[in-house]
Amino acid sequence: MAYSIDFRRKVLSVRKKEGLTIAEVAARFDVGSASVVRWIKHVERKPQGARRRKIDLEALRQDVLTYPDAYQHERAQRFGVAQNAIFVALRKLTVTYKKTFRHPKADEDERRIFRDKMAAYGVQHRTIVYIDESGFAHDMPRRHGYALAG
Repeated sequence: MAYSIDFRRKVLSVRKKEGLTIAEVAARFDVGSASVVRWIKHVERKPQGARRRKIDLEALRQDVLTYPDAYQHERAQRFGVAQNAIFVALRKLTVTYKKTFRHPKADEDERRIFRDKMAAYGVQHRTIVYIDESGFAHDMPRRHGYALAG
């Protein structure tokens, strides 16, 4: 429990009036010398941190289902909290970080059509040339995502 501001001021005033050292005044009032040093620098107590906001766990669960490959900092921005709060809430929900084996934009029909075209080129003895575009796609899929445990 913190000492009252009146008590702190009294300790400092006695120290000043009687010319006591920090150790002497600490022993006289039975407080720690580190506390007296801190009070000399700043008498008032430090304000306590802002009240913790609770994350709606059901909304977070829905967010995980909607955006499984979102990073924690992105979720934190959406919920208006710190990244660590998202981390703790995900652990409460038993949501784990897993590899994703499917591209989020993959379409099985289009893949089948592409494979059929490639097979037809092979039958026609047409050469397939792959060109390295040497770049980084901005919409490159993320290789990991979040999912409920189990």
